[in-house]
Amino acid sequence: MADETIGRRTPILERLLSAVAPGLPQLLAGRWGGGLAALSVWVWFLWLVLTRPGRVVAASAGTGEQRIAVATVVAGLVVAWAWSWRDLQARAAGASAGFGGWRATLDSFSRNRSARLGLLVVLLLGLVALVAPLLAPFDPLRPGELLTERMVGPSAVHLMGTDQSARDVLSRLLYGARISLGIGVLAVGIAVTLGTLLGAVAGYVGGWVDVATMRLVDMVIAFPRLVLLITVVALFQSSVVLIVVVLGLTLWPSTARIVRAEVLGVREREFVQAARALGYSRRRIILRHVVPNVLAPVIVAATLGIGDTIVLEAGLSFLGQGIQPPTPSWGTMVADGRNNLLGAWWLSTFPGFAIVITVLSFNLVGDGLRDALDPRHRP
Repeated sequence: MADETIGRRTPILERLLSAVAPGLPQLLAGRWGGGLAALSVWVWFLWLVLTRPGRVVAASAGTGEQRIAVATVVAGLVVAWAWSWRDLQARAAGASAGFGGWRATLDSFSRNRSARLGLLVVLLLGLVALVAPLLAPFDPLRPGELLTERMVGPSAVHLMGTDQSARDVLSRLLYGARISLGIGVLAVGIAVTLGTLLGAVAGYVGGWVDVATMRLVDMVIAFPRLVLLITVVALFQSSVVLIVVVLGLTLWPSTARIVRAEVLGVREREFVQAARALGYSRRRIILRHVVPNVLAPVIVAATLGIGDTIVLEAGLSFLGQGIQPPTPSWGTMVADGRNNLLGAWWLSTFPGFAIVITVLSFNLVGDGLRDALDPRHRP
């Protein structure tokens, strides 16, 4: 009788815990991945709202980037609570969280500790970039008192010190994450979309279309990428949009090669032949039947490509051809401190460390996805 009472009370207790602290019931049940992520997001965003209510209210009626920050906080709180509540209902009903055919892939990925750590860091960096207007202690563009605050080392007021213009390095680092991560994600999105479409068409159609596409791929790959980037950026006025477009249009050949190789094997499969027999058009067969079945290597290539793109953007900014001052970017911050590596080590160390951690995290996620999407690596 006592056991039955405990069995009836336990779900109620879990629901109360989920309402107050989403993710805590999952942590108590030993589900560290989702539970820790939900609880961390809930506590962090709730702390932002409770400790900085004035800034949150002002940001809700401020600029576009400030409104995005507030929307991210609200969405994070809602998603963390909804996921924890839904997960409790699924476990009480004895059902899994779903995900269809991706369940085996997610289980394999969750067993990779380094991949989970990389994903956690990537998600944290993404959230930090989105809520930077609420986190940054100072205005990243406004100089401080040049006589007393210029080139000051890390302290209680400026946790990462100040730069040559007495601007707070931590604030510029947080805002720089938005530029570096945004350029990486958008450029890779362009490259993956273009490379997937061209590779799929070349592999499926074949003939002179395949030959012409692959020669174009060889030509783009043979040309020194960094030289091409510097030349294009130097000919036009440097901007975030230009850098994103140029990077996206120079990174697609590797994706096109991967997709073409996969399509050559998929186009002779039974479901493709059945679609041809039913009289479907080439466009429908490629978009609905071929491309969805070659997305696994594309996802891995995109994840690994984001890290490479961040390094390329940082290199351009370091050479003075990327994001122009005073807009903060990790590459420009490293370049600003290159002449003071000994006297003001914090100027280049912190943004350089951020670049290393970000690229390493994306590579860990890419390696984990590559193993999870390959059936040969599953237990």
